[in-house]
Amino acid sequence: MVERVICYRAPSTVAEIDGVADWLRARVDANVSVRDRFLEVHRTDNLAERFAEARVPSPYERETGNTMLGTIRYEERALEHPEREGGVLYDGVAVQRALNAALPDEERDLETLHVAILDRAIGTWGDHDGRWHKRVHVLGQPALVSVPGLYEAPAKPEAYYKEKQRHALVSGDAPPREVLENQVEGDFLVADDPRTTDALKGYALQAYHYLETGEPFCDRECCRLFNAHYHEDLIDAQLREPAFCSEHAPVYSGSDR
Repeated sequence: MVERVICYRAPSTVAEIDGVADWLRARVDANVSVRDRFLEVHRTDNLAERFAEARVPSPYERETGNTMLGTIRYEERALEHPEREGGVLYDGVAVQRALNAALPDEERDLETLHVAILDRAIGTWGDHDGRWHKRVHVLGQPALVSVPGLYEAPAKPEAYYKEKQRHALVSGDAPPREVLENQVEGDFLVADDPRTTDALKGYALQAYHYLETGEPFCDRECCRLFNAHYHEDLIDAQLREPAFCSEHAPVYSGSDR
């Protein structure tokens, strides 16, 4: 049984983790607290090298890692100055192992859930199609929740990709993100979206639900425990009523959404 939930801030993002923690407190039977950035609180001497080992060099190659000195130096700078990090995809499972090893022994038990909100893009390998897929989260201990993944992992409306292709054919390069966001109809989250904190609440709850019950997700699209693969479904599950399906509403409904 989960007795403690520790949420970690992501100061280089717009995510307000104190708001996420307040929302969780109203819904779970556990002590919920907030700490500063996980990669700062639980920094280890080899963490930069572990991140270098987890880098995904190609979306179609299973092999990961680049431990050349320059790459490790980059990861060291990214740990010190997270606002400068970007454009790199990491193996989420490898990152999770590294962060689990960084936890103190007395906090690695399953009664204490660590929810590491990260400013890194994480992914998992798909054996079914032989490629890496960006993810919003990797459940387990600690649970990883990627803020960039919230914007990048779910598929956007089809019109988004058609407009992107059309622009590339005309101009020969990819259009600026702002152009696509203004020209494509459909609701989807974008970088630094003001709805980020509200959307993250459901993903933090999924981490708790998994460790508490062993059940990964809900298969009903109207529930915050639903694992959305499309932005339209993410919006429906995390930002619209009802907050929970009929099965999970009695368990997790609080005084607000």
